[in-house]
Amino acid sequence: MSKNRNYSYKDIDMLIASKTAIESFKTNLTELSVVRSNWTLANANTLSDKIDDAIENKLGIDIKKDLRKASANLSALMIPATRDIAFFKVQIVEDFKNDKPRQKEILKTLGFTQHLENIQNNDQEALIQFLYTFKQNMDAPLQAEITAKGLNPLLITKISDYADTVKQADIIQENYKETTKEITDEIKQLFNEIYDEVIAICKTASKYYQYEPLKKAQFTFSKIVSNMNL
Repeated sequence: MSKNRNYSYKDIDMLIASKTAIESFKTNLTELSVVRSNWTLANANTLSDKIDDAIENKLGIDIKKDLRKASANLSALMIPATRDIAFFKVQIVEDFKNDKPRQKEILKTLGFTQHLENIQNNDQEALIQFLYTFKQNMDAPLQAEITAKGLNPLLITKISDYADTVKQADIIQENYKETTKEITDEIKQLFNEIYDEVIAICKTASKYYQYEPLKKAQFTFSKIVSNMNL
C-alpha cells in the first residue's frame, strides 16, 4: 500500500478484516468485557458502523448490507463448525476405541484425516471441502452405525447443514471487487484511525485468548487477512 498508512494491506482488505474482527469481538464480548470497562456493545457497534460507513462512502464501493454481513460473519460461522467437527471426532475416537481399524476408516471416509489439521488452522477452503466430504459420505448405514454407539444424530445433521451456509458465505467473499479511488488525506486518516482502533482490540484480545488457539486466531489481524481470499 502507498505511504501515509499505518498498515501494509489493501484498503479493502484492511476494512473487511477489521469488520470481521469486530464481529468476532461482539460475539465474545461477554468474556472480553471483563478486560476493559470501555469494551461495551455500544462502543463495538459504533466502531462497526464507522467501518461500514468507510466501506460504503469513503472507499467508493457499493456493498449491499447482506453481502457485507456474509463476508464479515464467515469467521463467525467457522467457529461453531470447527467446534462441532472437533467434538464429533472425539466421540468417534472414544466410541470406536476398541476397534481401531474401523475408527481409522470412519475418520478417513468423513474427511477428518485429510482436512482437520488445516481446518484448525482456519483454512476456509479446507473447511468447505471437509463439510461436503462429510455430507456426501455420511450415508444411512454409516449414520446408523455411529448413532448406535450413542452419538446424537442431531450433531450429524448440524455438521452437514454447515456445508451450504459456509460455502455461500465464502463465495460472496470471493466476489468482492475493489474499486480504485483516489484516497484523500482525510480518508487516509480515517482508515488509519479504524485500523489503530481494531489493532488495539486485537492485541489485547489475542493475549487474553493466548491459551485458546482458535479464538486467538480470530484476533490475529494478519491471519484474518490471509484467510479472506479476496
